[in-house]
Order: sequence, then C-alpha cells, then structure tokens
Amino acid sequence: MIYGTGIDLTELSRIATMLKAGLKLPEKVLTPAELAVFNSYGPKRQVEFLAGRFSAKESYSKAFGTGIGSQVGFKEIEILDNDLGKPEITRQPFDGAAWISISHTDQLVMTQVILERGKS
Repeated sequence: MIYGTGIDLTELSRIATMLKAGLKLPEKVLTPAELAVFNSYGPKRQVEFLAGRFSAKESYSKAFGTGIGSQVGFKEIEILDNDLGKPEITRQPFDGAAWISISHTDQLVMTQVILERGKS
C-alpha cells in the first residue's frame, strides 16, 4: 500500500551557484558515503550529483509528509547507486520500502520518491 509520494525539481544552476559561493552544501546534504562519491567526480558531475541527491531528499520528505526539518533531515536519508548504476535509498527513517527515480536535463533534475508499506 502506498504511504506517500513526493516529487521535486531543482535547477542545476542554483546548486552550482551555491557551490561557487563556498557554501558547505555537500556537507549539509550528503552522508559520508555520498560525500565520498561526490568527491570522486569532476566539477560538472559534482553539480549533477549534489542536485540529484538534494532533490531526491526533498522528494522523500514530501512523500514522508513532513518536509525537510525537525522530523526528517538530509543526512537521515542515504541514496547510493547499486552495481548497475540505479539509485537506491539505502538508509531512511520510514519503516517500509522506498522507491526512487532521478532524471537530469542540462538545466534541471527531477526526482520522485514513493514510500510503500507492506513491502521490503
């Protein structure tokens, strides 16, 4: 049974601007494992990766029904790619299954998360 669904759009230029401004966005949004992946990429792919994880975690919080804040923080959600390159939610506060999709254009990243009870 579907518990919740969330979608988000994030502009890549917004994330790039924040990175250039020296804001500690990667450290605020990414878990240590995600940060290791982020640091292995070049500048363009870093923006795409960070924008994707930021957007996905926003989508997750919408599906959870709380938004990012006191009940669900960025670092409580971890999204890593499996061996085939498919993003998977590997850590989360929800006690059911979580399904994720991340898609990019040159300007935007779009994400969707579906939270489901009764599946694992």
